[in-house]
Amino acid sequence: MIALVDYGAGNLRSVQNALDALEVGSAIASTPEDLARADAIIFPGVGAAGPAMAALRARGLDRALLDVIRQGRPFLGICLGLQLLFDSSAEDGATCLGIFRGTVQRLPTQEKLPHVGWNTVERAANHPVLAGLEGEAMYFVHSYVGVPADRQLVAAETTHGVSFVSAIAAGSMVAVQFHPERSGRAGLKLLENFVQFARVGVGHVAQADHSLS
Repeated sequence: MIALVDYGAGNLRSVQNALDALEVGSAIASTPEDLARADAIIFPGVGAAGPAMAALRARGLDRALLDVIRQGRPFLGICLGLQLLFDSSAEDGATCLGIFRGTVQRLPTQEKLPHVGWNTVERAANHPVLAGLEGEAMYFVHSYVGVPADRQLVAAETTHGVSFVSAIAAGSMVAVQFHPERSGRAGLKLLENFVQFARVGVGHVAQADHSLS
């Protein structure tokens, strides 16, 4: 069973509908106990880091997420669900989960922000969750991006005036800046890849693992 992290926001129903289309069981996780029962986690995030972190802490989901991630449960972060994995966000000065060293910064582009619409995802590393998606367009809605301290985390990049990190991966964890649940056939393919990744185990990941803080 895949748990969808519920912190009071996020495209939970859209992600659940996409998983339903793949005939994959999922449940909304609003408590630490819900997360503890899950085989895999999807964190669909929207909005700003500060309110999201406050909501996670209020529900005890911040510590629960750290626990299941450190246990090696397969994890997919979406949009804000990627950004909150880093140390802090410049959007509102929020302290985030700190799973990976790095910050979230406003995209330093002359192009219009927020970056809204379809854009191409270019793989920077081989990873089963991104298999078959080279050069595919995904749907983005954001002004801020994750800036990892360790470039080995980078699994894909996208250009909006400047290049930015659009996917990261390490061990049992994958996170994307775009919204697969809004990205049509390509987005469903990514979710299907994640389900298969969760089923076969993270030992099949081609790239090197990274220790989690």
